Amino acid sequence: MTTAGDEVALLINPSAGRGRGARAGRRAAHRLAEAGLTLRQLAGRDVREAADLARESVEEGVRALVVVGGDGMVHLGLQAVAGSGTPFGVIPAGTGNDFARALGLPLRDADAAADVVAAGHLREVDLGRTDGQWFAGVVAAGFDAKVNDRVNRMRWPKGPRRYDLATFAELGVFTPIPYHLELDGEVLDLEAMLIAVGNIPSYGGGLRITPGAELDDGVFDVVVVAPVSRATLVRAFRRVKHGTHTVYPFVTVHRAARVKLDAPGITAYVDGERLGPLPRTFDVVPRAQQVYAPVAGLP
Repeated sequence: MTTAGDEVALLINPSAGRGRGARAGRRAAHRLAEAGLTLRQLAGRDVREAADLARESVEEGVRALVVVGGDGMVHLGLQAVAGSGTPFGVIPAGTGNDFARALGLPLRDADAAADVVAAGHLREVDLGRTDGQWFAGVVAAGFDAKVNDRVNRMRWPKGPRRYDLATFAELGVFTPIPYHLELDGEVLDLEAMLIAVGNIPSYGGGLRITPGAELDDGVFDVVVVAPVSRATLVRAFRRVKHGTHTVYPFVTVHRAARVKLDAPGITAYVDGERLGPLPRTFDVVPRAQQVYAPVAGLP
């Protein structure tokens, strides 16, 4: 007789990556079953149902929760597993996959990602927390957040082109933001183009905005971009893909375990999800979650 403790809950977002989620979910399910794991396959009709299914499975004591999708699906799954002791796995199938990238998971091979889960190697990673909500990635709270706001209001075009147009449009009206920032109690009142609070190096599908951030060092990397011209901001963003923007004198990097952030009219985003308006306090919870990850030094 199979009990919950024997089952790996596999939660699939079929719409992730414009359909990649459903395909990756089928491949992962087949691969995990071949490896001898007993699966409980879950697929919510909407975000709320998916969250409920994940939480109920963890409460019933499943062996692990594995999500198939992008960073939004990671965010959803973490709300169910964080603090429970239940291991967490990711089959990347979204458009960003930044948490999976930070873990070193195969990003375009569902079979290989499933093999990581089947191998069973667990790594303890830090998570962030704000107002009772867990997160894995980088908090966007400036120009980047304004672009997200604009993207969410746009109905055309679809795909990455929407972000390009939103970025161009926001550049035309953007002005430096007055921030109140506290880093482990140190108070800074300043103007900036953006402040990013990173538990991992990248957001937006590999944009290494906080390139020095590590998943298990017990602190956030906080990147502050001081006021610059729009042309200079564009040049800096061209270097974000490789994480080399921090060489500019107008970019500073801080490290802190608790970050308090306030700015008028700014909505914060993390893991591709809308957190809500500032002010907010962000805390690192060290080694908060066990995740399936490749063994360091092995393919």
